[in-house]
Amino acid sequence: MKTLKIEMIHDLVCSWCPIGYTNLKNALSNLNIEADFYFLPSELNPAMGEKGEEIKAHLAGRYGWSETKQQDYRAHLLAVATQAGVAMDFSKRSHYYNSNKGHRLMHYSEGHNKQQAMNELLIDAYFKRGLDINNTQVLLDLAEQLGLDRSQVEKALTSDELTQAMVHKQKRVQSLGLGSVPAFILNGDTVVTGSNSVGAFEETLVALMLKANPINQAS
Repeated sequence: MKTLKIEMIHDLVCSWCPIGYTNLKNALSNLNIEADFYFLPSELNPAMGEKGEEIKAHLAGRYGWSETKQQDYRAHLLAVATQAGVAMDFSKRSHYYNSNKGHRLMHYSEGHNKQQAMNELLIDAYFKRGLDINNTQVLLDLAEQLGLDRSQVEKALTSDELTQAMVHKQKRVQSLGLGSVPAFILNGDTVVTGSNSVGAFEETLVALMLKANPINQAS
């Protein structure tokens, strides 16, 4: 099987996205499949303000969740994250943030063949360290960690050209009619939704391999 192309539709503040991403990476490793990852933006809170919103207040206001409901949800989330090997520290990660700037940085990084590495830096920065990924200086620090030019990245984050590219990607995501993230497009035509287990991803990948390389059986 040739190198698999994976387009991940995600949001940088979506708790289940790094879990799905990590489980898929582990499934690929278990099956010795090489893959190139690309990332498409799906902003969960595009109208969120500059300072973000405290997570507990957001869940209570948007979904009407009680404190008990939130505690149960968080316990389940952390259990699944731990099983996947994804670090989440809610003593530091206290807010949801507008993720548009982060997605813009992801797009810029793609042009420098550093998009997957940037995704992993952003996962660590937000979910483990609780950093404000809407803060330009935080994003520029991450860019520098990958060897990107700080001044060029700062210009790109507000460029009209990048805005047009983002709109193009967002329209493509909208055309898929997905109800949630994460989702994964495999080789351009197979869509897998959800933060599935490693085993579930393995089943999907094996079926994809058989489809690409059918076993000839004697008649």
